[in-house]
Amino acid sequence: MNKRYALLIRWTLVTVASTAAVGGAVALVSRPQQHVVPAAHAQVEGLTSVLTRSAEDADVPLRFTEVAQNAGITFRHYPAVRASVLPEDMGSGVACGDYDNDGRPDLFFVNFTQSIVGAVSGGSSSGRCRLYRNHGDMHFEDVTTEAGVGLAAFGLGAAWGDYDDDGDLDLYVTTFGANVLYQNRGDGTFLDVTSSAGVQDTRFGAGCSWADFDRDGDLDLYVCNYVDFVLRTKDRGVTERQYGTEQPYTLNPSSYPPLPNSLFRNRGDGTFEEVAGPAGVADPQGRSLSASWADLNNDGWPDLYVANDVSKNAVFLNRGDGSFIDVGAASLAADYRGAMGLAIGDIDDDLDHDLLVTHWIAQENALYRNMTRDEMLGASEGGRLWFLDSADELGLGQISLDMVGWATGLCDFDNDGRRDLWIINGSTFEDHSDHRRLRPQQTLLFWNHPERGFVNVAAQAGPSLAQPFVGRGGAQVDLDDDGRVDLVAMVHSGDARVLHNESEPSGHWLHLKLRQRGGNRFALGARAYVTVGEVTQMAEVGCSSSYLSQDDLTLHFGLGAASTVDVLRVVWPDGTEDRYPSLAVNQTLTYTNDAHYPVAPLDG
Repeated sequence: MNKRYALLIRWTLVTVASTAAVGGAVALVSRPQQHVVPAAHAQVEGLTSVLTRSAEDADVPLRFTEVAQNAGITFRHYPAVRASVLPEDMGSGVACGDYDNDGRPDLFFVNFTQSIVGAVSGGSSSGRCRLYRNHGDMHFEDVTTEAGVGLAAFGLGAAWGDYDDDGDLDLYVTTFGANVLYQNRGDGTFLDVTSSAGVQDTRFGAGCSWADFDRDGDLDLYVCNYVDFVLRTKDRGVTERQYGTEQPYTLNPSSYPPLPNSLFRNRGDGTFEEVAGPAGVADPQGRSLSASWADLNNDGWPDLYVANDVSKNAVFLNRGDGSFIDVGAASLAADYRGAMGLAIGDIDDDLDHDLLVTHWIAQENALYRNMTRDEMLGASEGGRLWFLDSADELGLGQISLDMVGWATGLCDFDNDGRRDLWIINGSTFEDHSDHRRLRPQQTLLFWNHPERGFVNVAAQAGPSLAQPFVGRGGAQVDLDDDGRVDLVAMVHSGDARVLHNESEPSGHWLHLKLRQRGGNRFALGARAYVTVGEVTQMAEVGCSSSYLSQDDLTLHFGLGAASTVDVLRVVWPDGTEDRYPSLAVNQTLTYTNDAHYPVAPLDG
């Protein structure tokens, strides 16, 4: 199945609303209906697959084992019967963060308390968010009650961030309803300060992400809002056909208008002001699910990428004066598809950020390679920001045609110096035999093979990955500090999965924890450049948000056979730089910088 056939599927299966002026792009007003999608791996007469990549004859090093129960993590998502309404099926996320500063990442699981229909009819709620403290050696303790974070809500996303700059992580939780900001008291407990801090929002919240966008030393907060969903009893009886399947009207996001997003600017006194409109990042036409802060054009200022469902994505460049400009169309990274998950990282080691965006069925996932620094095309620093979708070229597009992709991330699982890729999938279609259930799908685990590039090795990496499930949120984190990054996966209406990385590493590793004194304590936006021989890898603190989830803030580098890091260069959020030569490998290092804020705005 080649690229032409993939495009044919997309054109055939969608309802075309209008043709955009740039590049002949199409805008889609609803999810496709009344067609059957061939599986991406299916054999179709007269078609030749030129994109298939196989690792069947390769010695695959990646191995993962499910350890949640043994580790003491007994979280179950959504202990209720689904009622075929949109908010229930979006799932929930997991946020990784060391809330007690003991050097070990802890896990906060977001939950959906009960059915929305049940709540309207007076049903009882039993699902609550849970916080698990990491005691080391893959042993966790449920500390939800004593910590005071057992939120019973229609919960979706969460993110850790030190908004009050006191040296410990606070927590923001989004919901279909009232979002919550928990202030970390520093004694193992949290206080709900949502109202006093001025970050209350009662809409359909989704992904959220912290950053110091104005570089004044205080963390600001961006919150995605999805659609203006209203539960009407009469709507539940309306159905439509999607890919030969009868689907309720109440599950289609195109049935509801989009909502504008929020940007809460930190005043530095414990309170925030909402500035999304004046800053130019409200994105009122986007059905937003994920957002990540990252310096996309290498000018030192945090930019913002927003992944939108059935609406075009947004690429907001930071002007350095408190405002942004949307360059989505010009950057070629704002396709009108059904975007859910988002990963940001330098996949080709050319020292700029690339974007992986997961999509709905028949739309292919996208891998937007950042071409700003591409010397072959005559690019240079300060040039126009633009991207090239290389998903098919890299073996990541066609394989995802019959998948619904959610959480995703880039990480070097076997420490060979090449970033691998994971994508959690789960259908939004109901089970034919039981409409109370959604259809499971297999996780995609792409090993970055030295000659073949990205090959899906989920089936070879262990039974926990080979078994399909209804996935949604997920995050990457080294839970036991053994230099091998683990995965945490959220299962809709099921038990969370903790996938312990037991790969046989082919190389060495380095972990970095970056901290600051004088503002932005956890150094969100700091960049680390690790040079070994002729290769330099780059990573940025806090730049990837997966789907409704948050990865650990510790930076991970796989180093291959190198026994020494030649030089580590750290560019701090305030623009200052430090260099550290000749570092030993296989260790976790912490560096602290004296920050200098505020940072002067850009010239012009």
